Amino acid sequence: MSQTIGSIIDHTQLKPDTTEAQIVKLCEEAKEYQFASVCVNPTWVKKSAELLKGSEVDVCTVVGFPLGATTPETKAFETKNAIDNGATEIDMVLNIGALKDGNNNLVEEDMRAVVQAAEGKALTKVILETCLLTDDEKTVACEIALKAGLNFVKTSTGFSTGNATIEDVTLMRKVVGDKAGVKASGGVRSLEDAQAMVKAGATRIGASAGVKIVEGEKVDSDY
Repeated sequence: MSQTIGSIIDHTQLKPDTTEAQIVKLCEEAKEYQFASVCVNPTWVKKSAELLKGSEVDVCTVVGFPLGATTPETKAFETKNAIDNGATEIDMVLNIGALKDGNNNLVEEDMRAVVQAAEGKALTKVILETCLLTDDEKTVACEIALKAGLNFVKTSTGFSTGNATIEDVTLMRKVVGDKAGVKASGGVRSLEDAQAMVKAGATRIGASAGVKIVEGEKVDSDY
C-alpha cells in the first residue's frame, strides 16, 4: 500500500521561507520515492523543472495562493508563466468570497481562466479551502469545477484554519463521481492518514511529509 501511496503523493514545500537547498532536497526525494509531483511556489518552478528533467516526476505549482482573492486575469497570467517555466500541474485557489456571495458566474469565470490558460499543457486542480465552506458551498464549488473543466478538486491550502478531513473528501468524491480526481491536502502526516483519505475517495495526496508517509512514520507537519 505504501508503494501505491507514494505514486499519488504531491511532495510539497510551500512555506514562504523555503530555500534553494530545500527545493533540491525535495526534488531528490521525489525522484527517489517516485512521487507523482513536487508542489512548489511559482518562484521555484523553473529550478524544480531543471532538477527533475528526464524523470517521471511532474512539477506542480500554486496559483492565487493561498487566498484565492486575485482576479481571473491574474490567475491566467500566473498559469501561463508557470507553464512557460516548466510546470505541468496547476493548483489554483477558489475565489472563496465570490462563492459565499453566490456569485457563481465569477467563480466559474475564475476557474475557466486557469483551465483555458493550461489547456493541453498542464493538469488543473482547484483548492476549495473546505474549512471555510459549508457542505452546501463545497457541493456547489465541486459542481462548478466540473462545469469549468478542472481535472481535480482539492481540499485545502494547508495555510488556513483547517486541513483535509475524511468527511470532506467523501463529500467531494460523491459530488464529482468519476468525472474528476480528488486531492486531499493539509494535515496528512502518516501512512494511516493517507490510506484513510484514499479509502474516502482521494486519488492524490498533498503532503510535505511524503517520505515519512511512505516509510510508515508519523510526523508533525504544518502541511
